[in-house]
Amino acid sequence: MAPPGPPKPNDRAAPRQPFYAPAPRPKSVAPLARPLGDSLARDDTLAGLLARVRASQARLDALADVLPGLLRQHLRAGPLDDDGWTILAANSAVASKLRHLLPTLAETLVAKGWQATSIRVKVQSTHAPGR
Repeated sequence: MAPPGPPKPNDRAAPRQPFYAPAPRPKSVAPLARPLGDSLARDDTLAGLLARVRASQARLDALADVLPGLLRQHLRAGPLDDDGWTILAANSAVASKLRHLLPTLAETLVAKGWQATSIRVKVQSTHAPGR
């Protein structure tokens, strides 16, 4: 019986294993990452910030039934501070339309139980400064 020859090009041989083994990874001594919400809730200052962000978004959500259909998708909840609340508009046309609706928006928020504060409208810049 003749010894087998070199493999033919059509033969499907098993892939070759590397001649070295990867180095074992050292175990991490760093604590596992926590969800961002947990980290924010544990710090008093950040918890206050998180509460304001959620309150701002809740105000915008409360206005959903008053805002015209396509206008809502061009708005974002902005900062909520001691002086009032800001709604961010995608462009100046949206901001102009929104300014016409401010009395209705303020009345709606008060009717839904929110404290009366001034509402500011600002155009959100989509370009980075200096470009």
